[in-house]
Amino acid sequence: MIKISEKLWGGRFEKSTDEMINEFQASINFDKRMYREDIEGSIAHAKMLSKCKIISDDDAQKIIDGLKKILADIDEGKFNFSVELEDIHMNIESALTKNIGEAGGRLHTARSRNDQVALDMHLYVRRQVEEIQKLIAELQDALINSAEKNLGVIMPGYTHLQRAQPILFSHHLMAYYFMLKRDFARFLGVGQRADIMPLGAGALAGTTFPIDRKFVADELKFTDIYLNSLDAVSDRDYILEFLSAASILMVHLSRLSEEIILWCSREFSFIELDDAHCTGSSMMPQKKNPDVPELVRGKTGRVIGHLMAMLTTVKALPLAYNKDLQEDKEGLFDAIDTVKFSLAVFAQIIRGMKIKSENMRRAVEEDFSNATDLADYLVKKGLPFRQAHEVSGKLVHHCIERGIYLKDLSTEEFKNFSEKFAEDIHDAIKPETCVNSRNSLGGTSIEQVKMQIKAARKIF
Repeated sequence: MIKISEKLWGGRFEKSTDEMINEFQASINFDKRMYREDIEGSIAHAKMLSKCKIISDDDAQKIIDGLKKILADIDEGKFNFSVELEDIHMNIESALTKNIGEAGGRLHTARSRNDQVALDMHLYVRRQVEEIQKLIAELQDALINSAEKNLGVIMPGYTHLQRAQPILFSHHLMAYYFMLKRDFARFLGVGQRADIMPLGAGALAGTTFPIDRKFVADELKFTDIYLNSLDAVSDRDYILEFLSAASILMVHLSRLSEEIILWCSREFSFIELDDAHCTGSSMMPQKKNPDVPELVRGKTGRVIGHLMAMLTTVKALPLAYNKDLQEDKEGLFDAIDTVKFSLAVFAQIIRGMKIKSENMRRAVEEDFSNATDLADYLVKKGLPFRQAHEVSGKLVHHCIERGIYLKDLSTEEFKNFSEKFAEDIHDAIKPETCVNSRNSLGGTSIEQVKMQIKAARKIF
């Protein structure tokens, strides 16, 4: 057990911390992943202390060299983390002082763990945002490639999970591309809010030492600095924004998961997932289960849960720092891991899936998703839309009673419902015509989808 005198804050206390309390309040088991950020921030701080003549150049160099040695030890798995030292900050500072002596004890001059952990979190979130944006771009690229490869494939478009109108499969994929484009933009905003430097705020009120916060911000490549010390140590808005952006992204992936699960079922049979991305059944030898999209769909709930937990944590906290804020990390870290995993595996799924275009084609030929085009045909012949809608509905009912589809009717049968029909009606309700006649901006025609893909390609 570490003696109370060995605690970096132990001067005020006479009794050692209860072992159970040590375990309860320690964060080292999860915040040790921020060791790189903690050391990076401490090196910048040491350089600033030296520049401002708060510590000697010699002490600063010893500190910097010592921190780099600790970084190498952690990278190589040689560093022993201690629960009794509570967190990543105290673990590193304690090791530093043991390794280099008195100079190590000068590192914490003009800072608090409050602004130190805030700095670590800003650095960590900023870095993770960049990695997530790269993964979003990779999934977008997979969607674009599949859309280009399958440009002529027609499938049913759905509303209420009922077949509605024929659309291009590529059009459907590009809808997710544009959802991800908004996700990318949301994370860009998160990165901007994380790109503010809190170090120098001290515990809550600043410091009596003549520090240079701009120097530290420049060293760590921050574009902005907190102008209020209370705000600097208590702000967790950027974490809330991260979890919000992550939740919306996971909702999008969950919606795509649901569709992939449906599409690869026997009932739809629109796609087949690669064997490498599925599992089987221990009992039923015929099964090929879409476990990955099911897991992504399930993991969406935990990310949303982390957002709700963080909102609840900060909703009634007085300024400035409170121990409650330690709870900002586990949920955030888990959300980061979940989002990164989900994006990476989804890019593989999209690249590996086989498109069953013949089944999609059969689906749009053996339904009434061309009924709107039938009504539009009559409108173009001069019939008011409401009347055209009624005629089209009666024709659908007529076909259902006979067990046939609109394409099976003769021109004469069409004329029995309206004199506006002519021989060109059969061409007007073909799936290709239904798709390519929807050439309005953002529509499902080949021309419009090509334009969407071209616009998306410009980003890459």
